Amino acid sequence: MPTYAYACKDCGHAFDIVQAFTDSSLSDCPECQGPLRKKFNSVGVVFKGSGFYRTDSRDSKGSTVSAAPAAPAASPAPASASAAAAS
Repeated sequence: MPTYAYACKDCGHAFDIVQAFTDSSLSDCPECQGPLRKKFNSVGVVFKGSGFYRTDSRDSKGSTVSAAPAAPAASPAPASASAAAAS
């Protein structure tokens, strides 16, 4: 179950509490009965090791993707159109 941090808007009392996802948020301060606000902290996920950097999955020679998309090659006119033009 996750731990949530709360702080009172009136008296400033701050505390952490373990609650299930389905539990409703607390609204009253246990010290002064004032309104509470939920504090948001950084996420508790830390990525360690190789494979999490942009350059880890690239070839040592550089990127193989071109900066601009290639222009489509011009296709020759159909044979029936060139035969009609010659007549």
